[in-house]
Amino acid sequence: MNFKKLILISGVVFFCHQLRAQSIDYKFDFGPGKAAKNHIKILPTTSFSNNKKYGFDFDSKVEGIDRGGKNLLNADLVRSNKPFYFSVAVPEGNYSVTLTLGDAKESSLTTVKAESRRLMLEDVKTKPGQHVVKSFIVNVKNKNIKDGRVVGLKTRELTKLDWDDKLTLEFDHQTALAGLEIAKVEDQITVFLAGNSTVVNQENEPWASWGQMIPRFFKPGVAIANHAESGLTLGSFQGSRRLDKILSIAKPGDYLFIEFGHNDQKEKGVNDGAYKSYTERMKTFVSEFKKIGGIPVIVTSTSRRSFGADGKTQNTLGDYPDAARKVAKEEKVALIDLNVMTAKLYDALGEEKSKKAFVHYPANSYPDQDKPLADNTHFNPYGAYEIAKCVVLGIKAQQLGIAKYIVNDFPNFDPSKPDDPSVWKWPESPNSSLIKPDGN
Repeated sequence: MNFKKLILISGVVFFCHQLRAQSIDYKFDFGPGKAAKNHIKILPTTSFSNNKKYGFDFDSKVEGIDRGGKNLLNADLVRSNKPFYFSVAVPEGNYSVTLTLGDAKESSLTTVKAESRRLMLEDVKTKPGQHVVKSFIVNVKNKNIKDGRVVGLKTRELTKLDWDDKLTLEFDHQTALAGLEIAKVEDQITVFLAGNSTVVNQENEPWASWGQMIPRFFKPGVAIANHAESGLTLGSFQGSRRLDKILSIAKPGDYLFIEFGHNDQKEKGVNDGAYKSYTERMKTFVSEFKKIGGIPVIVTSTSRRSFGADGKTQNTLGDYPDAARKVAKEEKVALIDLNVMTAKLYDALGEEKSKKAFVHYPANSYPDQDKPLADNTHFNPYGAYEIAKCVVLGIKAQQLGIAKYIVNDFPNFDPSKPDDPSVWKWPESPNSSLIKPDGN
């Protein structure tokens, strides 16, 4: 064998080894019975740790049940009427998650959140004896940039599930979990989100943002990678190397949704302003993402809850929504006018009822809360869910390529006819916080 051929074969072997090293494919069978073929048995006592890279997390308590039967995957399961967590240590990337839910003898109801309370599945019901299989995509990120730099995380981000080294799933309601598969996938369109506290994955109740609700409205084929953070402007997002991080991992055909304005309007430098630094920076985001073959989408800022004497939502964002619209027109990119849609949403609810979309809660609604919460910028889960619907409506209206991946149960939504907040239900996660997110 000549030297060149030997080098070629060695290179192929090394490449294949690298592919195998990057391949992640877990199959778990839950419950005390015999494990299904090629599945890892997960007992109620299987806990995540530094030594065991998968298991129940955060002191979760579940009951193991063995119903018997020929289908080993469905024969046994774990159940709980309280929230529980399951984590798997994985590297950065997009992951296909497939769940087998149901119980041979009892009904079940399941809502699934991933990482920092991203809504993935909503109210999946099974009857006694029924099992359903549901799949979704979870993006896992880290702070490392390929050139050796790192994202400049805020102190509050250092403990967030969004930035740790594992994929965590939260199961709510009355979950009956029989099986779980997690596999790394490379064929997803990734939608990156750049924004502030109205977009970020809020980790604690009762805070929420549209960026953490929107995964629920997409089928496999699209992964939502939320890089937003509370308190940020276009400038501080870029300055903390978050745009660099996105550009380092995005691929041609991916999307970048850009929503800023609330915090930018507080910048008072000589070169600051809607038609100055804000416009210039937004054009930079657009042009840099276009350079890698990506598709930028500009999203105008959500309206604040502020009603005028005429009983209608008034603009508190100055020229910033208009500046964003102009950039979209000049740069010939899609625009989702969330500023207009959220105003319609609040007007439809009315001045008093619109509080139901924001963090407005009487004292003692949450542990150690001795004073009322009254925030007219930041949303609760209901408000975030309705605004995510507005974004999905915008995706359809703009005829973006990812529209074909919107779930089949998404009806035609009209912000002027929002869901009734008294009927809409949300299973709260265990952790809550009284600390207001950065920014206003």
